[in-house]
Amino acid sequence: MTDRIREFLRNRRDDGPVLVVDLDVVRDNYNAFAKALPDSRVFYAVKANPAPEVLKLLGSLGSCFDTASVAEIEMVLAAGVTPDRISYGNTIKKERDIARAFEVGVRLFAVDCKAEVEKVARAAPGSKVFCRILCDGAGAEWPLSRKFGCEPSMAADVLEHAHRQGLEAYGVSFHVGSQQRNQHAWDRALAQAAAVFKECGERGINLSMVNLGGGFPTKYLKNVPTVRTYGSAIFKALRKHFGNRIPETIIEPGRGMVGNAGVIETEVVLVSKKSEEDEVRWVYLDIGKFGGLAETMDESIRYPIRTPRDGAETSPCILAGPTCDSADVLYEKQPYLLPVSIEIGDKLLIEGTGAYTATYSSVAFNGFPPLKTVHI
Repeated sequence: MTDRIREFLRNRRDDGPVLVVDLDVVRDNYNAFAKALPDSRVFYAVKANPAPEVLKLLGSLGSCFDTASVAEIEMVLAAGVTPDRISYGNTIKKERDIARAFEVGVRLFAVDCKAEVEKVARAAPGSKVFCRILCDGAGAEWPLSRKFGCEPSMAADVLEHAHRQGLEAYGVSFHVGSQQRNQHAWDRALAQAAAVFKECGERGINLSMVNLGGGFPTKYLKNVPTVRTYGSAIFKALRKHFGNRIPETIIEPGRGMVGNAGVIETEVVLVSKKSEEDEVRWVYLDIGKFGGLAETMDESIRYPIRTPRDGAETSPCILAGPTCDSADVLYEKQPYLLPVSIEIGDKLLIEGTGAYTATYSSVAFNGFPPLKTVHI
């Protein structure tokens, strides 16, 4: 919560839940990443928050951009960014979308199998490709599945295939899992990347780049290491596995870039119990999973919640959203402690919500409008 956000909320008209993002915090975060890893290019993960205000700010600061779709590529271009600063980082792309990206000037593409290489070779001849390898994501609060990437032992074959198809086999990428609180998580992944570099070198293919991915966390209920701590740990791991021949590196912060810049103001719609003997109250908010809080799924991300009655006696509460869907429950396995005096109409502040909220919000599920978003 910044003074600028506090002032905005004090003066806003009450018209439903709203996400407020302080761009000054985004600017500070970018500068912290650039300072912590000065030899790495920053490719902001657009999916975290694709608001034009965020893209324009980061573009003006010199950021590059990791995109997942043609729509995101066009958003970045509309923000005044040149295509040489864009990576098409999704390993699952329609060939016509690859062709469109190539048409507007994008020349950097992610792959994780030979079939994807062949699509890129046909639709974007001569482009650079990097192969994503699997990473177990241990230590991450939002681990990634096996949906993206191939076994490291397969990566050299994929990159050799790209080379033979006339593409530039550029490098290797991985992702250590979102909200990764272990700064040493990059060590094992870099060991695997170095092995791919060696195998490709033995085949006469000299790779140039390691994409260190995202995973940089924002602070929720638990403390997280500083960006500087991550930078130091990653640099040591690079020296350990690549010696004096450290390759080009890029990072893809998303949550770590914008997460702590946003706060959602929400209203208590109902406070109730399921029986007279029940010690746990249900607190229903005017925002839930379908309104932007999808990352509460499996209670993976636990947001800090502030109330106007903080400091008073508390009791356990189950938090839920307003829709007529039984899945729209935020925290039930581990209830939240909220003030006993909390009432219908109270405004709560959900902090750390600058990433993966507005874009997760449904268009109009149950007739509820998408989450309003303001950037200041």
